[in-house]
Amino acid sequence: MRWYSKIAAAALAAILQACATAPVAAPPPAAAPAPAVAEQRPPVTILVSIDGFRADYLTRGVTPNLSRLAAGGVTAPMHPSFPSKTFPNHWTLVTGLYPDHHGITANKMEDAARPKEVFTMMSDDPFWWNAAAPIWVDAEKAGIRTATEFWPGANVAIGGAKADKWPYQIQGGTRPSDWAQFNQAIPGKQRVDAVIDWLRRPAATRPKFLTVYFDTIDNAGHMYGPDDARTTDAVADIDRTIGRLLDGLAELGQPANLVIVADHGMAQTSGKRAISIGKFLEAKDYHLVESGPYLSLIPTPGREAAVEKALLGKHAHFECWRKAEIPARFHYGTNPRIPPIFCLAETGWQIGEKDIDPDRIDGTHGFDNMSPEMTALFIANGPAFRPATLPAFTNVDVYPLLRDLIGLPPKAGVDGTDAPFRDVLVK
Repeated sequence: MRWYSKIAAAALAAILQACATAPVAAPPPAAAPAPAVAEQRPPVTILVSIDGFRADYLTRGVTPNLSRLAAGGVTAPMHPSFPSKTFPNHWTLVTGLYPDHHGITANKMEDAARPKEVFTMMSDDPFWWNAAAPIWVDAEKAGIRTATEFWPGANVAIGGAKADKWPYQIQGGTRPSDWAQFNQAIPGKQRVDAVIDWLRRPAATRPKFLTVYFDTIDNAGHMYGPDDARTTDAVADIDRTIGRLLDGLAELGQPANLVIVADHGMAQTSGKRAISIGKFLEAKDYHLVESGPYLSLIPTPGREAAVEKALLGKHAHFECWRKAEIPARFHYGTNPRIPPIFCLAETGWQIGEKDIDPDRIDGTHGFDNMSPEMTALFIANGPAFRPATLPAFTNVDVYPLLRDLIGLPPKAGVDGTDAPFRDVLVK
């Protein structure tokens, strides 16, 4: 090997040794990421309806979530409006008007202006609903975004009109920004998840007032009666669903003022406590509109006097009036959709045309709204409320409370007032 080759080899060896032994310079440390700033979410208002949740179901020992909300919030016995039926009372809760004034006077109605039509709980023609605007209409017009995961009437374009020819499109009207057509098959947890998904949205499209509706307790009460263990199981299941809602809100860091209500309670009924109208009238004497806990009918022209003679006044387990003479405490009897003759059964009894199996035991509602069995659940919990147990009130007062919570001014001409809640609202 030539000398210069030896020198080059020695130099290369020295370089390799230096690389192997010299410390490698560490790269400069990466800048620590700035801590994420949690979004400061303003409270939303969520109106929760648990159909048929009688007030005393809360004492059955199966409602840890609802009981905790009641203990840490506001609770009171709440009287439904008369009649203590689903659609009239849901519309009262969001309009602040008695059924006699908002026009949804029953679950089934007729109207002389539409003689060939009958209102049922599937009816979404604005004609039936336009007499009163629910809270989401005023909210939307004020720029407050709303969303409803079911509520009777929430799918109706309030103020609109339905075309009288196919495809019967609705012209005009206002609905919530987000709404869903009711489907009983959708389980409670899916209804809750829809609410939480709406609240995951960016602030610009996030609703500030939401409703969610559950019907399984009412279904159980009708099928089995309020005292059956299966109805208590339904109560426990809904409580777990409320727990899911609370968990979802906590995960989002979303403060919420929850107003949890029922539309009515539930009374035990039996085939042994049934009255047949056939014992008083012949079928040709009248046209029946509704029957059950109460009966409403239209006398056949020319048979008015005979019908009144047979029915008006007190009978064993029921009483009948001309519509204009229904006792004033019911706030019921002036609306043209109420039939001329109205009979109310004693709580737990039923009156109708058909015979009932005497061994049948189930449940229903629609009785005197001041009956203890009709008393409905009311719980309010959230940053707007101080804990308190309030005296009983009637559900027309929920609507003014909701307006306070979402920042709408008081509305003139409603039947309710926020007076029951003024001392428990955080100023």
